[in-house]
Amino acid sequence: MKTKFIPLLLAGLLTGSVFAQSVSGDVQRNVNQQARIEEGLKTGQLTTKEAGKLEREEAAVAREEHKALKDGKLNQQEKNKLARMQDKASADIYVEKHDAQVGNPKSVSSKRMQADVQRNVNQQQRVENGIKSGELTNHEVAKLEKGQARVDHKEALAAKNGHVGAAEQRNIQHAENHQSKKIHKEKTDDQVRG
Repeated sequence: MKTKFIPLLLAGLLTGSVFAQSVSGDVQRNVNQQARIEEGLKTGQLTTKEAGKLEREEAAVAREEHKALKDGKLNQQEKNKLARMQDKASADIYVEKHDAQVGNPKSVSSKRMQADVQRNVNQQQRVENGIKSGELTNHEVAKLEKGQARVDHKEALAAKNGHVGAAEQRNIQHAENHQSKKIHKEKTDDQVRG
């Protein structure tokens, strides 16, 4: 009996580890893409409007991550779909950064967007760290990605006209504060990755 139990236990642990690696890799791509958007704003390669368009795409990726992880599992079809969406978002970031449009990184609007996108990088990094440490389950990551999709959507709406106003930024910051609290709550509860 013991000889059958140990391989099953090891298989279960390895499967959980594979899921964690897959989810962590997905979240790491979110971190990288947000960092590329922020860098594009800082260098003037992206206008505020272009960054807003890219944030709309990031929101779609986060919504799909939420949907895929809702059941706590990430099957091969879901992994493939997320990879395709991430690949498209990556290509779109490249295209927008290398087109003829240039932004003014010193404008108030761009600085607001830079700060908001930097906060996305930080929050996604906290989620990835929670996955790697075992503090976050896939169900918790799903909830957090739904919240991140809301933040990204607010950023996209604010930048749609190419200008992020003070009131729009306060609205985004409110959503980011809410998301930050959710990340802290999920990372410090009693649930741990199995």
